[in-house]
Order: sequence, then C-alpha cells, then structure tokens
Amino acid sequence: MVQKIVIIGAAVLDIIAAPVDQTVFETGSYPAEEIRMSPGGDALNEATVLAALGKAVRLEFVLGADMEGRMIQEHCRKHGIEWNENAVRADLHTAVNVVLVREDGERSFLTSRKGSLRKLRLSDIHIPFPKDAGILCFASIFVFPHIANAELVQIFRTAKEQGMLICADMTKRKNNEQVEDIAEALSYVDYLMPNEEEAFLLTGVQETEKAAEILFAAGVKNVVLKCGARGCFLYNAEIRKYIPAVSGVDCIDTTGAGDSFAAGFVYGISEGWELEKCAEFANTCGARAVGRVGAVNWVEHYFPQYQNV
Repeated sequence: MVQKIVIIGAAVLDIIAAPVDQTVFETGSYPAEEIRMSPGGDALNEATVLAALGKAVRLEFVLGADMEGRMIQEHCRKHGIEWNENAVRADLHTAVNVVLVREDGERSFLTSRKGSLRKLRLSDIHIPFPKDAGILCFASIFVFPHIANAELVQIFRTAKEQGMLICADMTKRKNNEQVEDIAEALSYVDYLMPNEEEAFLLTGVQETEKAAEILFAAGVKNVVLKCGARGCFLYNAEIRKYIPAVSGVDCIDTTGAGDSFAAGFVYGISEGWELEKCAEFANTCGARAVGRVGAVNWVEHYFPQYQNV
C-alpha cells in the first residue's frame, strides 16, 4: 500500500449559505436555514477526506500570512495533514469563497480576484516529492493560470521519475483549451477524473463515451468521468463501464462532491483495489458529501474523531 499521497491545489475557507434563491439580492435580509464556515478548495477537500480515511497526506498549496491562513493551517494540524511551511506568503491574502447553495443543492461561488485561490506557481511546489510518496494528485487542471501544459509536464515527469502514480481532477477550461493543448501533460496521467461538462468542453463533444475515448486517445491510462446522479463512467484499454450512483440520496449541497469522489477513488487506488471497486467507493464518498452542507463536513459524521475540529 502507498505510504504518502501528495496533493497539489487550492486551500480556501468557504462561507456557505443554504438554501438561498434569487431573492437574496432583492431583500435587505435573507433568513437562510444554515450559514457556516468550513474548509474548502479542491486540494484541501481531498486531503481532509484521505486523512480521515487514515492516509498520510502532504499538501502543496499557497496561503496568505493572515487569520484565514492560520485557520487552514490549524485545520491541517488537527487532521494530521502535512504541508510545506514555505506555502505561507506575505504577499497573498488567503482565499475566502462565498458559496450560495440553492434548494436543489446546486451552488454558485463568489471568489476574490485578490485571494490565493489561483495564485499557485511551479516555484511554490516542493520538487522532488517526498521519497515515501507513491501517488501524486493534481487538483485541478485549469485552476492555476501559471501552471499550464509545460508546467504540468515538469511536475508529472518528476513524479514519474520517482515512480509515482499520477491522478488528476479538472475544472472548466478557462481559455478555450482543447485536448491537444494539454496532450503532453495528459500522456503522463494514470487516472483522470473530470466531470462530464468539463470533459465535453475540453473534447468538443457532447457524448460521455466519446469524450472518454478522446481523452484515452490523448494518452490518459484510465478515464473516470463523473456523471453526477448517474454515477461515473470508466474507460481504459479493457473497460468501458458505467458504475451507478448510490440510490436514495437526499442532495442538500453539491459543494466539494467531486473532490470527495476523487478522494474516495484515490483511496481505493492506494489500497490496491480493482477499478470498479474504486469507483463504487468514490460514488459513496460523493453521495455522503452532498448529504450535508459544506465540502467535507460529512467526515464529522462518518469519522467521529474529526468532530469539532
């Protein structure tokens, strides 16, 4: 089994209001059922879930030298998540996202242009990676303007030279990128986990299996497409298969659901599970996430040792 998992990405604080609708902008005061602050950001979400599952995790991110950054550091300490002390930068403000969650669980984000969310650079990432690390997760492609194909190639090539498996999540492309624009980076990826919309935008097709085929042809070894309430679709040299979602789920908040899915999948990989079992567990983690307000607050329910942190 893999000893340590390195996760590259964002760590933020989320301020979540649920449920809300458009009248929040039409009234002087709006009585949401729940407003809470919680950890967020793709990398921190994945790390929190994996730490709750007992994995050794190292984060590569950037924070500001401010109260919000100290709160994230405290969260990492309490969950046993390792990070590079040089990640704290005096020239940054730690990102705070305002998350407005609708009645159906879908959400919209308010982000700050001046925050740390998209400020990660190649020079912020500690390379080479720890010698005891076996998996690298990049969460997520297209988040960081200063980490494009060339930088991804350098990161992924280093990981491969160290014998690591490479997993990557994805967000929506920002500059109309096509598969060929990041094909060299994708050729290093062992497990790619975009959702359908992200894959459709990148590949230029609107059909799940065709999008997976295109990503596989670009060099990805295993394509795992997140299909929301339908589950996920697996595509590799031997498998083309849908894994159904968990049934009977009451969707309250989709914030961080994809990150919890990715963490569950990576956990399965680290345990040496078969691909289908990894996908089933990933679906379970995603289902647990949407059942509670906040990206990773579900771990407090399923892992009591993380309550009140």
